Amino acid sequence: MPQRHPRLDATLLDRLTLRPGRARAILLRRIAAGALAAIAVVLFAEDAAATERMSVVVAARDLAPGTPLTDADVRLADFDPASVPSGTLTDIGDATAHTVAGPIRAGEPITDVRLLTSRLAEAAIDSPDARIVPVRLTDAGVTDLLREGDTVDVLTVGESEEPAARVLASKSVVVLVSPKSTGQRDSDRVVLVAMSPDDATTVAAASLVSALTVTFH
Repeated sequence: MPQRHPRLDATLLDRLTLRPGRARAILLRRIAAGALAAIAVVLFAEDAAATERMSVVVAARDLAPGTPLTDADVRLADFDPASVPSGTLTDIGDATAHTVAGPIRAGEPITDVRLLTSRLAEAAIDSPDARIVPVRLTDAGVTDLLREGDTVDVLTVGESEEPAARVLASKSVVVLVSPKSTGQRDSDRVVLVAMSPDDATTVAAASLVSALTVTFH
């Protein structure tokens, strides 16, 4: 019976069937080892991706609205990138020297809209040209009722025998209410309100000569 010789263009299956039993077993083990090595590399890459961490700026302690941030108030912490909110700060220098616009818990990531910046004004009324205007309200009781995020209209009352209220700015958003402090008069507390550029000019001018108040939405 003529002896079979492997073809030069033989496939892997041909070679396996033509090889002696021991050689075939060795080849199969090598193929299996290569496959396992490839699987190990894939699993290692997936595990590395799953454990990838991102350093972000977080509050080092509980922070109250109106707090000017210092290096002692913030720190870096590692988070899973998938859990990091949009706009989270990654550089401590971007947080310090800014004022906190709302309460922040210790360990909470600090985002750009939690600080008094142009980004906060834009986010508050969904306008890239938004402005933040400081307002002192005539009625301190109204100031006590205001909270960050409240939507209000800013009004003034004209000086006449029958004073009529005039709306200076509609659908403005409160971004900060200054806290009470010892020795400070209630009328000195400031409310920061985000509004359009035109409304901001009107309200800023009126605040110099007129009494102001707000109505809630």
